[in-house]
Amino acid sequence: MRKLFLLLVSHGAVLSIGFALGIYFLPILTAPKTPDAAVLEQQAENALFTAELTRDLRGSDFLHWGEGKISITSNQIVHEGALAPGPDYKLYLVNEFVEHEDEFLPLKDQAKLIGDIKTFDGFLLDLPQDVDLTQFTTVLIWCETFGEFISSAKYR
Repeated sequence: MRKLFLLLVSHGAVLSIGFALGIYFLPILTAPKTPDAAVLEQQAENALFTAELTRDLRGSDFLHWGEGKISITSNQIVHEGALAPGPDYKLYLVNEFVEHEDEFLPLKDQAKLIGDIKTFDGFLLDLPQDVDLTQFTTVLIWCETFGEFISSAKYR
């Protein structure tokens, strides 16, 4: 009976670890090709606003972080940098700087969802035509599936 219990526990632990690793690696394995650095740089040239993502925000940790330059043009948001890999990342515009999920959740209804982030070494997102950039101050990257803050940067 003890042997059966130990087998169940050990196999359950291995299954749990495998499942967790699958959640972590699946977005990396299924991510589309990251835009070339030259393309990102070219698209960022006409930026109206720029900001820096950093890892030292209150809501960031070793699994949830972003770093690099965010450039906002009249029709795109460009990220030149890196994000911690994860599932279901979304980019929002927020009208005040926040650096943790407990600050973002009360504001989420007023935030403007821009789009899905599918790559982790830089991205391009088209801005919807109805977005007035002057109504917001901050870009925020959010993991929708787990309700986790990834990073944010104040652009004005």
